[in-house]
Amino acid sequence: MVSEKVLIVYAHQSPGSFNSAAKDAAVEVLTAKGCTVEVSDLYGMKFKATATAEDITGKVKNADHFCYGEETKLAWEAGKLTADITEEQRKLTEADLVIFQFPMYWFTVPAIMKGWMDRVLTLGFAFTHEKRYSQGIFKDKKAMLSFTTGSQESMFTANGINGDMNVTLWPLQNGILHYCGFQVLAPQIFWAPSQVSSDARGTMLESWRMRMQGLLGENPLAFTPLDCFDGEKGYQLKPEVHEKHAAKEFGLTVGIHLGKALPPNNQMKAGV
Repeated sequence: MVSEKVLIVYAHQSPGSFNSAAKDAAVEVLTAKGCTVEVSDLYGMKFKATATAEDITGKVKNADHFCYGEETKLAWEAGKLTADITEEQRKLTEADLVIFQFPMYWFTVPAIMKGWMDRVLTLGFAFTHEKRYSQGIFKDKKAMLSFTTGSQESMFTANGINGDMNVTLWPLQNGILHYCGFQVLAPQIFWAPSQVSSDARGTMLESWRMRMQGLLGENPLAFTPLDCFDGEKGYQLKPEVHEKHAAKEFGLTVGIHLGKALPPNNQMKAGV
């Protein structure tokens, strides 16, 4: 069997952190399973987070009205993106699975990781108008979020003050990962490790180690296929798909909810 390649995009400032321990556990277990694992330690690399004209070597097409998406597409086609971007794109091209390991900041990824997404997932390389969602460029790759929260699990529920974690995850998992075509594996959520005992943190890491034994064989989360939408009519859900779900209790997904109750755990568990 060909060795699976795993890329871990890691964002934490401290090697003594729980995030570092989770990253190290992934490297150890997946390497032991025969995977080739690469880590992009964003803080360690001092990875640039801002998407600017400096990401392109040489002249840009329109300096007066600089459009990052269009200019980086042209630069990617011409091999003129800066070395830090092309190196991350190489890692991503080679990877079968990408794990994003981070502490949740303000209900999303830290700025340095968002910068990785903004700068590495360029138009043309990671998506096009035709190739996105279920027909996306990375449809043969898997990706997942593995992260710590500051708030306890009860706060991220449908009755909790932070709201449903499934809703929080929708922009990241649907709007970035699935948009680029990735098969999105259920997230690994470490709930408020700073608020629990050392033993409890050890148990969290052990559950992550156990999960990684079968991680590459997991089924991804369910998203509504692109062909269920009518591109001629503003990518609205096709009437026949709408009718098929008219009598159902829940919407299709967190975002495409059809005005119904959200399907439980739609962004947190596969097969629901």
